[in-house]
Amino acid sequence: MKYCDILSFVAVILVLGTTINNVGAGSNVEFDVNYNVAWGNDHVLFLNQGREVQVSMDIRSGAGFGSKLSYGSGFFHMKIKLPNKDSAGVVTAFYLTSSTNNHAELDFEFLGNKEGKPITLQTNVFANGQGDREQRILLWFDPTADFHTYKILWNQYHIVFYVDNIPIRVFKNNTNIGVMYPTQPMQIESSLWDGDSWATDGGKTKTNWSSSPFIAQFQGFNVDGCSLSQTSNNTQSCYSSNYWWNQRKFWKLHHNQEKQYQQVREKYMNYDYCSDRNRHPIPPPECASNGI
Repeated sequence: MKYCDILSFVAVILVLGTTINNVGAGSNVEFDVNYNVAWGNDHVLFLNQGREVQVSMDIRSGAGFGSKLSYGSGFFHMKIKLPNKDSAGVVTAFYLTSSTNNHAELDFEFLGNKEGKPITLQTNVFANGQGDREQRILLWFDPTADFHTYKILWNQYHIVFYVDNIPIRVFKNNTNIGVMYPTQPMQIESSLWDGDSWATDGGKTKTNWSSSPFIAQFQGFNVDGCSLSQTSNNTQSCYSSNYWWNQRKFWKLHHNQEKQYQQVREKYMNYDYCSDRNRHPIPPPECASNGI
């Protein structure tokens, strides 16, 4: 990736602007208001009076945390600073996930790499137990140097993944052509774990434990979501226009966001399941519309 290309892209971002700047603005909410530690308690450190969480991983364990409630729609966000140095094999994740049999999941997975090599961001969408919808991009900044905000918009019209305020992936509600769409209540989860069987170079590059502990930092623990019980499959109440993320301006990307989205796909995407003819000789039906 050329330095001039990065400068050009950043300039476009600044010119185009966005309508979602205030999402995740409530960074002063303490962790335990909305979240619990799920595993690896002794690898979780609370800083800044609970407004920042540091998660570590060594050869003994990683750690993870999750929301106390489940949600049926929302605009979910987390500020994350990724592990630095040699993080090959290390996976940092921020995602929504259901606990029902017809599994639903929306993933941000950051795949670590050797020092000086780019970190890959992989996204995936599961609906009714079906996943295998991976897309991967190379980020246009160093995600280990500072916090950046990662967001998932989920309403009845589409799911949009954002890096800061830039849309990087769209999964539209194509139930009209037989594509399953996530409708299960989902919890918010984040974790740091060893994925060296697959995460870097297809599993060829293993975790260098001499670089441990690996540390990821998280901020921004307020939640913009419609809460539901995991035992309730009725997300219809969460599609109300009383929730701001369901209002008309969030039914599709606006013109400037479409430009940003296309530029990310053209410059930074290095894998799209829709283009993988070994796995999908015929592209899945959602692919035609999700690329805009």
